[in-house]
Amino acid sequence: MSTVSSTSSSSLGSFLNSNALTTVGGSSTSNGNSSLAVSGLASGFDWQSVVTQLADAERAAETPWKNQQTAIAAQASAYTTINSDLTTLQTDIQTLQDPSFFQSALAQSSDSTIASATAASGAAIGSFTFNISQLATAAQINGANNVGQILAPNGPASTVIGTAGFATPVTAGTFTINGAQVNISTTDTLQQVFDKIATATGNSVTASYDSTADKITLSSSSPIVIGSATDSSNFLQAAQLYNGNEVTNGGTSTITSSLSLGHIQLSVGLSSANLQTQIQDGGSGNGAFTVNGVTINYNASTDSIQDVLARITNSAAGVTASYDSLNNRFILTDKTTGDVGISVQDVTGNFAAATGLSTGTLQRGQDLKYTVNNGPQLTSQSNIISPTSSAVAGLTVTAVKAGTVTMTVSSDTTTISNAISQFVNDYNAVQSDISAQQIVTTGSDGTVTPGTLTGDLTASNIASQLRSSVFSSLPGLSGTIKMLSDLGIQTNGQDNTLKITDTTALNDALTNNLNDVKSFFTDPTNGWATQVNTFLNTTIGDNGTIPNHQAALTSQTNTLSTQIANLETKISSDSDHWTSEFEAMEQAESQINQELSYLTQQVNSGSL
Repeated sequence: MSTVSSTSSSSLGSFLNSNALTTVGGSSTSNGNSSLAVSGLASGFDWQSVVTQLADAERAAETPWKNQQTAIAAQASAYTTINSDLTTLQTDIQTLQDPSFFQSALAQSSDSTIASATAASGAAIGSFTFNISQLATAAQINGANNVGQILAPNGPASTVIGTAGFATPVTAGTFTINGAQVNISTTDTLQQVFDKIATATGNSVTASYDSTADKITLSSSSPIVIGSATDSSNFLQAAQLYNGNEVTNGGTSTITSSLSLGHIQLSVGLSSANLQTQIQDGGSGNGAFTVNGVTINYNASTDSIQDVLARITNSAAGVTASYDSLNNRFILTDKTTGDVGISVQDVTGNFAAATGLSTGTLQRGQDLKYTVNNGPQLTSQSNIISPTSSAVAGLTVTAVKAGTVTMTVSSDTTTISNAISQFVNDYNAVQSDISAQQIVTTGSDGTVTPGTLTGDLTASNIASQLRSSVFSSLPGLSGTIKMLSDLGIQTNGQDNTLKITDTTALNDALTNNLNDVKSFFTDPTNGWATQVNTFLNTTIGDNGTIPNHQAALTSQTNTLSTQIANLETKISSDSDHWTSEFEAMEQAESQINQELSYLTQQVNSGSL
């Protein structure tokens, strides 16, 4: 095509040069007149279309190059898939190459409600009876009960319900007793609420407060019905009356709060936390106490109970701090189990004393106690018996409750069998992907279409060499297992794929001849995995067959890209040349037209 382009360019140039006029009426005219760049402006000839057609004709040489690039890209993609398949297969091989894998063990519990177990690789095989006499527990300090201030320490008349120490703050609105609505505000005192109850019910229901029990009681000579769907205040809930203790005796009814009402205010400042003893920090804001020797700092003015409990829990003291609202007390619980205690001591201020922790009751933790096969008593700080302390190598036991349970540890042949099956599946995936890329198809019209890798010797060699490395005999082994067929695995006789045709042979070998199976797969010199892995390394390794082949395909693609770029450069240059010559032609045509017009004017005017 380049020869045709050069001839066309030369002939066109000669024509234009021989016919171009350079003067009009003795005046010189520039060939670069931009108005003549419009195709056919002077000549009426669409030469820009000619330039485009000439360029397209010259570009036709790129089509087979681009087709080659498409084919190469498809081949590279096919090899990427094969490489990925082989990488997956190599992972399977490496699993089977590990001697410890064939020591996989399985533990079964005779009663999982008493204890469960797991066995690590290499665990002792056999049955082991665990007699668990005592579970491990965590140490705990139960702080003194009722450390919180009662709801109305100065009596109902001096207790404003909006700021009282209810566990749940009271909201303003209405609540219902015996169908009568009682309207309250948060500025009411507790006594004012009692008076409103009496007024609303016509004195048929009265309310009172018992400072000793820290509870409210509703009394009536007839049954009491409390609450309505239209209630907008939560007073009945906050006063623990909704689920309170109802007593009917001789026609007289009472409903009493189900719990003591005074509660610690967890989210307000420590000095306002509603404790019977106000928390002090020594007056400097640098209060401190220790838990298990770890210092916990606090500021009575800026910290809340909630802040300090979180600070204890998140510290290195190793305990969880909480508030027991049912018993109105604080609790410290060790994060770990075992025969240990918890210590609490004030340093600056009185936090431990005011919260009742320093005078609380310590419940020491206890160790797990057990025996194995009626042996001596053993202990564990945790309810999880580790392999190092269970007296059974590789066995981890998790105790749930006291009792006797038998743990049976056996070789995990299922896991090994599954790994062999996974290898067969992944091996067949490699062979199937290679085969699929080499299939030649014939369309309904008889058109024959080769596969992406049809006739590709590299792919064919990978398939055949893989089959050979996987299915050949290993004469260097001393055991009875020398090839995959000894494990019930055969080729299907039609292609390179494998199949487990005799599961009985495989299971029998794993159950009764595991050492020979292990030797077959793992022998570092003559083992099957060593042989297959060597082939895989030469195929997909850094300098393997596939990486080198893909590098060659990339090089071919780059060479074609260079050819296309070079041709495009030439086409651009030729197009510029053709355009320049056609513009010269337009210039010549314009000059001729101008001279003809001039002569015509002279003839018509009689000047000639």
